[in-house]
Amino acid sequence: MSLDTSPPDLRQEARRQIEICNACRYCEGYCAVFPAMTHQKAFADGDITQLANLCHNCRGCYYACQYTEPHEFALNLPAALAEVRVESWERLIRPHGFSRLFQTNGTAIAGLLVVTLAWFFWALFAFRPESGVGFYAHLSHIVMVAIFVPVFLAPLALIAWSVRDYWREVGGGSVRLAHIWSALGAAGRMKNLSGGHGEGCNFENGDRFTDWRRVFHQLMMYGFLLCFASTSVATLMHYVLDWKAPYSLLSLPKLLGVPGGLMMVVGAFGLARLKMKADPELGARRVWKGEMAFILLLGAVAATGLGLYAVKGSGLVPTVLAIHLATVMTLFLLMPYSKMVHGFFRLAALVADAAKQDKA
Repeated sequence: MSLDTSPPDLRQEARRQIEICNACRYCEGYCAVFPAMTHQKAFADGDITQLANLCHNCRGCYYACQYTEPHEFALNLPAALAEVRVESWERLIRPHGFSRLFQTNGTAIAGLLVVTLAWFFWALFAFRPESGVGFYAHLSHIVMVAIFVPVFLAPLALIAWSVRDYWREVGGGSVRLAHIWSALGAAGRMKNLSGGHGEGCNFENGDRFTDWRRVFHQLMMYGFLLCFASTSVATLMHYVLDWKAPYSLLSLPKLLGVPGGLMMVVGAFGLARLKMKADPELGARRVWKGEMAFILLLGAVAATGLGLYAVKGSGLVPTVLAIHLATVMTLFLLMPYSKMVHGFFRLAALVADAAKQDKA
């Protein structure tokens, strides 16, 4: 079902479908969306935005629904909520046009950035420090920090600004620690990808329940967190304990980073494969390329990081290092405009839902 319309029409179509679902309630136990919609009869724009960001696009409701096409109601709730969800990211993030540009041209933009930044870092290696070991023999620690700290913090500031606007739009209200803990638990377990019955969801095939999408998401998420923890620990070791890189395989940064990188590679491969198999008509078809580019970019960050460790001590280090730094920098720069932002919005949606459930 095509939903290629203006944002108000997207919300109106989602509202129409939600009102029908709210009257039926057959799918009430599938995920957090259906219990949330039962608490009201009328849905403001902010309510539609909140429900859209609660949706994990598992698609179980579509395959269970008796009102999909060719029925006259023509329900396709996963696609309707996916369109509103993407529109909310594009509308609330700043500058507004960048997000839409990446979502529709993601592969080209990410590829161009990686190539350009790889050449940039390769050029910087010409000014290599007189002393230094490991990576720092090619690019000094001070230069690396000066480049990456603002590139990391500026996108996070943009995301925080947009999440604040999201919170106001959906009427998030006051929050207690229990609400945050509940949201983190749901996100950590990927509870809303269980299909409500513990057998998984129908993402790739309507006749097949599977947990693979949840497993690959968890591998990606926890792998990323392990890699972030590795970088954080290495930073503390460098500045607090005065233990300089490179670190051995049995050091804490490597014990966190190597398994994390492997988990991310497997997660990216699995998610890309599932996305190739899934029906694009049950998601936001317009942003398919941007979503795939994001998955591949995460996989490239992990793969080049592992590759860098594999070529340690060889003449390939400068080339692989330049590519790895370029992929990491591209990920940071595109963080507010790629699907990376969905994690922040979804966590906010889960916190708001926990708070509203508490009041109900």
